[in-house]
Amino acid sequence: MGRGDLSDREWARLEPHLPKNVGRGGRWKSHRRVINGILFRQRTGVPWRDLPARFGKWKTVHDRHRRWSADGTWERILRAVQADADAEGRIDWSMVSVDSTSCRAHQHAAGARTGAARIPGRRNQPIQHRSDEALGRSRGGLTCKIHLAGEGGRRPLAFVITPGQWGDAPQLIPVLERIRVPRPSGGHPRTRPDHLGGDKAYSSRRNRRYLRRRQIKHTIPERKDQRANRQRRGSAGGRPTAFDQAVYKRRNEVERTINALKGFRAVATRFDKRAYVFHGTVAVAALRLWLRS
Repeated sequence: MGRGDLSDREWARLEPHLPKNVGRGGRWKSHRRVINGILFRQRTGVPWRDLPARFGKWKTVHDRHRRWSADGTWERILRAVQADADAEGRIDWSMVSVDSTSCRAHQHAAGARTGAARIPGRRNQPIQHRSDEALGRSRGGLTCKIHLAGEGGRRPLAFVITPGQWGDAPQLIPVLERIRVPRPSGGHPRTRPDHLGGDKAYSSRRNRRYLRRRQIKHTIPERKDQRANRQRRGSAGGRPTAFDQAVYKRRNEVERTINALKGFRAVATRFDKRAYVFHGTVAVAALRLWLRS
C-alpha cells in the first residue's frame, strides 16, 4: 500500500457502496486501484498523464473519475458513507456551520468548449453541469468558490460550487437544501441540523426567515448597517437578533473543515475545465475525509 492509498478499514467502509459489474458489456477494472489513482491525483495535483504506472493506465483512472462525476455516482457514494456514519453516531448534528472558500483556477482550467457537456456514452447532460463552468473573475484572477456546510466533527455535509465573485448569503439556502443524509432503516433522510452557525456574511432577512420557517436555531451576527437600519426604523424595524457568543466560537469547526478539504492540492487549485468534474473532485475529497477514522 502506497502513501495516501486507502487502508483496509477505509476500503471496507467504501466497497459496499461502489457500482457492481452487472449485465452485459465491459467489466470495471479494479475499483481499489483506480480509486487510489484518483486519490493520488487529488492529493498531489499532478496532471492525469503523469500518474504512476502502479495505478494502471492514466486514461482509465481519468475516465472513471469523469464518468462518475457526470452521472452523480460520487455524490451517491458520499451520501451512503454519511448514512453509515450517522447510523454509528459519528455525525455531530448539534452544530452545523456554513462558510465558503475561494479556489484559484489554474490556467488549464480555462478554455472549456462552449458546447454543452455530455456524459460519456450518453446523450444527456451531466447532473452538475453549469453553463458558466463555475468560473469567475475577481481581484485574484480566475477563481471559483466552494460553499459548504460542515458538521461538528469537521467533515463536509454538503457543498455548492459557484464562480468566485458570487456572494455568500444567497448560497446559504442552496447549501442547506443539499444536506440529505439517508436513514438505513428507511424513511425521510435527515436534512435539518440542531443548530446552524455562520458569520455576518450570511446575515439577511431572507436567510433568517428561511431558518425560522424550518425551525432551525441559528447563531449569525448582525451586520452594522443592518443594525443601524433596524434601529432607525424604531418599532417597525423588529426585535434585535439573538446572538450567543459561546455558541459562535464553534464556527471555527467549519474553517478547520475547509483547511482539511484544501489539503488536497487538486481542490486548493482548480485544474478541471468543467464544473461538473471539479464538483466530483471536491466530492472525492469530502469522501476521503469521511472514510478516515
